[in-house]
Amino acid sequence: MRGRRRFRTTAAAVALLCGAVLPGCSADGPGDAAGPAATAPKPKPSPKPTPLWDPSPGSVAAVGDSITRAFDACAVLADCPEVSWATGTDAGVNSLALRLLGPKGVAGRSWNLARTGARMAELPEQMAAAAAERPELVTVMMGANDACRARPELMTPVGEFRASFTTALARLRAGAPKAQVYVSSLPDLKRLWATGRVSPMGRQVWGLGVCGSMLADPEDLGPAAEERRNRVRDRVVAYNRVLQEVCAKDVRCRYDGGAVFGFRFEDGQLSPWDWFHPSRDGQARLAEIAYRRISAA
Repeated sequence: MRGRRRFRTTAAAVALLCGAVLPGCSADGPGDAAGPAATAPKPKPSPKPTPLWDPSPGSVAAVGDSITRAFDACAVLADCPEVSWATGTDAGVNSLALRLLGPKGVAGRSWNLARTGARMAELPEQMAAAAAERPELVTVMMGANDACRARPELMTPVGEFRASFTTALARLRAGAPKAQVYVSSLPDLKRLWATGRVSPMGRQVWGLGVCGSMLADPEDLGPAAEERRNRVRDRVVAYNRVLQEVCAKDVRCRYDGGAVFGFRFEDGQLSPWDWFHPSRDGQARLAEIAYRRISAA
């Protein structure tokens, strides 16, 4: 009887100890139904991956040619960067930088590194200069001058165009590996000819040598002139394909999907001095196209 009372007392003490201090055990000892599987911590949910594209970058560098410098938009034969689609400060244009950074941000956090007359071979140098500023976004509109030569035979070969653009992105990545890149397609030069050729002023200015490969003899509708213009247009299409393909290999690069090439510039959206470069209104339309593409999720 004394042994039985001693056993019951010991068992009760073990049960009390397990319940109060060691919730994983029982009076019967380890290995019962309330083992490790019942007390294992629940796994934490995996964190969502950070998206590679930021639709609201905090700084903008622009590279390119006369379009990004807003050539002939304010005065004849002059750059007017304040109305540039990319980094301009003019409220009427409402540039990409104004939309993303606001008026105060444009002054200190945007850079227009484009040069009127530049061709794709110059883009690696411009990209290196952009990388030095450590921008969060770089805009690229380059290549129209590679097609706009005195004669179609002088247009930049597609292979050289591709090599220069590929090198340009590599130069950017060497100095600014996380910078986002927006690549604009080139405008349809033949459509610009069709719009501007109705203007006597435009035809007169074009006669001075503006984009001779496309705009020479603007009133000539014969088969030879049409074949020449189609050669230039085909080259622009090939350049745009290169821009799309090379950009697609970079996870932080967005091509505009051919939006600028497909845009129909109307009379008021072309410069009143050369009927070829975008006017203030044309620059505003380019800003809209870029902002829609960049701010998309």
